[in-house]
Amino acid sequence: MKRSKRYRALAEKIDRNKYYAVTEAIGLIKEFAGAKFDETVEVVFKLGIDPRQSDQQLRGSYSLPKGIGKSMRVLVFAEGEKAEAAKAAGAIETGGQDLVKKVEDGFLDFDVAIAVPEMMRFVGRLGRTLGPKGLMPSPKSGTVTNDVTEAVSEFAAGKIEYRNDSSGNLHIPVGKGSFSAEDLEANVNAFYDHVRSLRPAAVKGRYIEKVVLSCTMGPGLKLDLN
Repeated sequence: MKRSKRYRALAEKIDRNKYYAVTEAIGLIKEFAGAKFDETVEVVFKLGIDPRQSDQQLRGSYSLPKGIGKSMRVLVFAEGEKAEAAKAAGAIETGGQDLVKKVEDGFLDFDVAIAVPEMMRFVGRLGRTLGPKGLMPSPKSGTVTNDVTEAVSEFAAGKIEYRNDSSGNLHIPVGKGSFSAEDLEANVNAFYDHVRSLRPAAVKGRYIEKVVLSCTMGPGLKLDLN
Protein backbone atom coordinates (compact mmCIF):
# COMPACT_ATOMS: atom_id res chain seq x y z
CA MET A 1 0.00 0.00 0.00
CA LYS A 2 1.32 3.40 -0.98
CA ARG A 3 1.37 5.77 2.01
CA SER A 4 1.05 9.56 1.93
CA LYS A 5 4.04 11.82 2.50
CA ARG A 6 2.52 12.93 5.80
CA TYR A 7 2.06 9.33 6.98
CA ARG A 8 5.65 8.44 6.10
CA ALA A 9 6.93 11.51 7.98
CA LEU A 10 4.95 10.49 11.08
CA ALA A 11 6.10 6.87 10.83
CA GLU A 12 9.72 8.04 11.02
CA LYS A 13 9.01 9.46 14.49
CA ILE A 14 8.20 6.09 16.04
CA ASP A 15 10.19 2.99 16.86
CA ARG A 16 8.46 -0.01 15.28
CA ASN A 17 10.09 -2.36 17.77
CA LYS A 18 9.13 -0.38 20.87
CA TYR A 19 6.18 -1.01 23.16
CA TYR A 20 5.01 2.41 24.36
CA ALA A 21 3.54 3.25 27.74
CA VAL A 22 -0.05 4.44 27.29
CA THR A 23 0.72 8.02 28.36
CA GLU A 24 3.63 8.32 25.89
CA ALA A 25 1.66 6.72 23.06
CA ILE A 26 -1.28 9.07 23.54
CA GLY A 27 1.06 12.07 23.52
CA LEU A 28 2.36 10.98 20.13
CA ILE A 29 -1.12 10.19 18.80
CA LYS A 30 -2.31 13.68 19.71
CA GLU A 31 0.70 15.07 17.88
CA PHE A 32 -0.09 12.88 14.86
CA ALA A 33 -3.82 13.74 14.74
CA GLY A 34 -3.33 16.95 12.80
CA ALA A 35 -5.45 16.33 9.71
CA LYS A 36 -8.12 18.80 8.56
CA PHE A 37 -10.79 16.89 10.48
CA ASP A 38 -11.09 15.57 14.04
CA GLU A 39 -9.46 12.16 13.63
CA THR A 40 -10.80 9.10 15.41
CA VAL A 41 -8.43 7.41 17.84
CA GLU A 42 -8.70 3.62 17.69
CA VAL A 43 -7.30 0.74 19.68
CA VAL A 44 -6.85 -2.71 18.12
CA PHE A 45 -6.49 -5.87 20.21
CA LYS A 46 -4.86 -8.93 18.66
CA LEU A 47 -6.28 -11.79 20.73
CA GLY A 48 -5.13 -15.36 21.17
CA ILE A 49 -8.60 -16.73 20.54
CA ASP A 50 -9.86 -19.15 17.91
CA PRO A 51 -12.62 -17.11 16.26
CA ARG A 52 -13.99 -20.26 14.63
CA GLN A 53 -15.06 -21.52 18.06
CA SER A 54 -18.32 -20.06 19.38
CA ASP A 55 -17.11 -20.30 23.00
CA GLN A 56 -14.10 -18.10 22.23
CA GLN A 57 -15.82 -15.26 20.40
CA LEU A 58 -16.11 -11.83 21.99
CA ARG A 59 -19.21 -9.77 21.37
CA GLY A 60 -20.93 -7.18 23.49
CA SER A 61 -21.33 -3.49 24.20
CA TYR A 62 -19.57 -1.10 26.53
CA SER A 63 -19.89 2.52 27.66
CA LEU A 64 -16.48 4.17 27.69
CA PRO A 65 -16.09 6.50 30.69
CA LYS A 66 -15.37 9.54 28.48
CA GLY A 67 -17.56 8.64 25.50
CA ILE A 68 -16.31 8.54 21.90
CA GLY A 69 -17.00 12.11 20.82
CA LYS A 70 -19.82 11.18 18.48
CA SER A 71 -23.60 11.09 18.71
CA MET A 72 -24.83 7.79 17.31
CA ARG A 73 -27.90 7.52 15.06
CA VAL A 74 -30.13 4.86 16.61
CA LEU A 75 -32.93 3.04 14.81
CA VAL A 76 -35.46 0.96 16.77
CA PHE A 77 -37.68 -1.87 15.59
CA ALA A 78 -40.68 -1.43 17.88
CA GLU A 79 -44.32 -0.42 17.76
CA GLY A 80 -46.83 1.29 20.03
CA GLU A 81 -45.71 2.57 23.42
CA LYS A 82 -42.17 1.19 23.04
CA ALA A 83 -41.75 2.99 19.73
CA GLU A 84 -42.93 6.21 21.36
CA ALA A 85 -40.51 5.68 24.27
CA ALA A 86 -37.66 5.06 21.84
CA LYS A 87 -38.48 8.26 19.93
CA ALA A 88 -38.58 10.22 23.18
CA ALA A 89 -35.16 8.81 24.13
CA GLY A 90 -33.61 9.98 20.86
CA ALA A 91 -34.17 7.28 18.21
CA ILE A 92 -34.04 8.73 14.69
CA GLU A 93 -36.51 6.17 13.33
CA THR A 94 -38.90 3.60 14.78
CA GLY A 95 -41.29 1.11 13.26
CA GLY A 96 -42.31 -2.49 12.78
CA GLN A 97 -42.63 -4.43 9.54
CA ASP A 98 -42.74 -1.15 7.62
CA LEU A 99 -39.28 -0.25 8.93
CA VAL A 100 -37.97 -3.75 8.19
CA LYS A 101 -39.15 -3.27 4.59
CA LYS A 102 -37.51 0.18 4.43
CA VAL A 103 -34.16 -1.30 5.51
CA GLU A 104 -34.59 -4.17 3.04
CA ASP A 105 -35.05 -1.56 0.33
CA GLY A 106 -31.72 0.07 1.15
CA PHE A 107 -32.16 2.46 4.09
CA LEU A 108 -28.94 2.20 6.12
CA ASP A 109 -28.52 5.76 7.39
CA PHE A 110 -27.98 4.74 11.04
CA ASP A 111 -25.18 3.58 13.35
CA VAL A 112 -27.03 1.24 15.74
CA ALA A 113 -30.13 -0.92 15.34
CA ILE A 114 -32.14 -1.94 18.40
CA ALA A 115 -35.12 -4.30 18.45
CA VAL A 116 -37.65 -5.38 21.05
CA PRO A 117 -37.72 -9.21 21.30
CA GLU A 118 -41.14 -9.63 19.66
CA MET A 119 -39.88 -7.87 16.51
CA MET A 120 -36.99 -10.27 15.92
CA ARG A 121 -39.18 -12.69 13.93
CA PHE A 122 -39.40 -9.93 11.30
CA VAL A 123 -35.96 -8.40 11.81
CA GLY A 124 -34.35 -11.83 11.37
CA ARG A 125 -34.75 -11.61 7.62
CA LEU A 126 -32.38 -8.61 7.61
CA GLY A 127 -29.44 -10.80 8.60
CA ARG A 128 -27.83 -10.68 5.17
CA THR A 129 -28.20 -6.90 5.04
CA LEU A 130 -27.25 -5.92 8.58
CA GLY A 131 -24.97 -8.79 9.61
CA PRO A 132 -21.96 -7.95 7.40
CA LYS A 133 -22.15 -4.32 8.55
CA GLY A 134 -22.20 -5.26 12.24
CA LEU A 135 -25.67 -3.73 12.63
CA MET A 136 -27.79 -6.80 13.34
CA PRO A 137 -29.53 -6.55 16.74
CA SER A 138 -28.31 -9.13 19.24
CA PRO A 139 -29.05 -9.92 22.90
CA LYS A 140 -25.29 -10.28 23.51
CA SER A 141 -24.62 -6.69 22.50
CA GLY A 142 -27.62 -5.31 24.35
CA THR A 143 -29.46 -4.35 21.17
CA VAL A 144 -32.35 -6.79 21.63
CA THR A 145 -34.14 -5.53 24.71
CA ASN A 146 -37.48 -4.44 26.14
CA ASP A 147 -35.86 -1.47 27.87
CA VAL A 148 -35.65 0.68 24.76
CA THR A 149 -35.42 3.94 26.70
CA GLU A 150 -32.17 2.98 28.42
CA ALA A 151 -30.73 1.28 25.33
CA VAL A 152 -31.40 4.23 23.04
CA SER A 153 -30.05 6.73 25.58
CA GLU A 154 -26.82 4.76 26.07
CA PHE A 155 -26.12 4.04 22.42
CA ALA A 156 -27.04 7.54 21.28
CA ALA A 157 -24.53 8.89 23.80
CA GLY A 158 -21.77 6.75 22.30
CA LYS A 159 -21.99 3.30 23.87
CA ILE A 160 -19.95 1.07 21.57
CA GLU A 161 -20.65 -2.38 20.21
CA TYR A 162 -17.71 -4.69 19.67
CA ARG A 163 -17.17 -8.04 18.01
CA ASN A 164 -13.97 -9.86 17.12
CA ASP A 165 -13.26 -10.25 13.41
CA SER A 166 -12.38 -13.45 11.58
CA SER A 167 -8.71 -13.07 12.59
CA GLY A 168 -9.46 -12.69 16.30
CA ASN A 169 -8.94 -8.91 16.40
CA LEU A 170 -11.06 -6.24 18.09
CA HIS A 171 -11.16 -2.72 16.58
CA ILE A 172 -12.54 -0.11 18.98
CA PRO A 173 -12.84 3.71 18.73
CA VAL A 174 -11.70 5.28 22.01
CA GLY A 175 -12.25 8.96 21.23
CA LYS A 176 -11.12 11.81 19.01
CA GLY A 177 -7.83 13.61 18.50
CA SER A 178 -9.43 16.64 20.16
CA PHE A 179 -9.92 14.71 23.42
CA SER A 180 -7.62 15.53 26.30
CA ALA A 181 -4.78 13.07 26.89
CA GLU A 182 -6.36 12.20 30.25
CA ASP A 183 -9.72 11.30 28.67
CA LEU A 184 -8.12 9.15 25.98
CA GLU A 185 -6.03 7.34 28.58
CA ALA A 186 -9.11 6.73 30.75
CA ASN A 187 -10.94 5.18 27.78
CA VAL A 188 -7.99 3.01 26.70
CA ASN A 189 -7.38 1.69 30.21
CA ALA A 190 -11.07 1.09 30.88
CA PHE A 191 -11.59 -0.93 27.71
CA TYR A 192 -8.36 -2.86 28.25
CA ASP A 193 -9.61 -3.90 31.69
CA HIS A 194 -12.97 -4.83 30.15
CA VAL A 195 -11.34 -7.04 27.50
CA ARG A 196 -9.20 -8.74 30.16
CA SER A 197 -12.36 -9.54 32.13
CA LEU A 198 -13.86 -11.28 29.06
CA ARG A 199 -11.17 -13.95 28.68
CA PRO A 200 -12.96 -17.10 27.46
CA ALA A 201 -12.35 -20.15 29.63
CA ALA A 202 -11.45 -22.18 26.53
CA VAL A 203 -8.49 -19.95 25.60
CA LYS A 204 -5.13 -21.57 26.32
CA GLY A 205 -1.87 -19.67 26.45
CA ARG A 206 -1.61 -15.94 25.90
CA TYR A 207 -4.95 -14.15 25.61
CA ILE A 208 -4.07 -10.54 24.70
CA GLU A 209 -1.18 -10.86 22.27
CA LYS A 210 -0.82 -7.23 21.15
CA VAL A 211 -2.53 -3.86 21.54
CA VAL A 212 -2.02 -1.08 18.98
CA LEU A 213 -3.16 2.55 19.22
CA SER A 214 -3.60 4.75 16.15
CA CYS A 215 -5.46 7.73 14.72
CA THR A 216 -7.31 7.78 11.39
CA MET A 217 -4.44 9.10 9.27
CA GLY A 218 -1.44 8.04 11.35
CA PRO A 219 0.68 4.94 12.02
CA GLY A 220 0.01 2.54 14.88
CA LEU A 221 1.95 2.34 18.15
CA LYS A 222 2.26 -0.90 20.09
CA LEU A 223 1.23 -0.48 23.73
CA ASP A 224 2.90 -1.81 26.85
CA LEU A 225 -0.07 -2.47 29.13
CA ASN A 226 1.64 -4.68 31.70
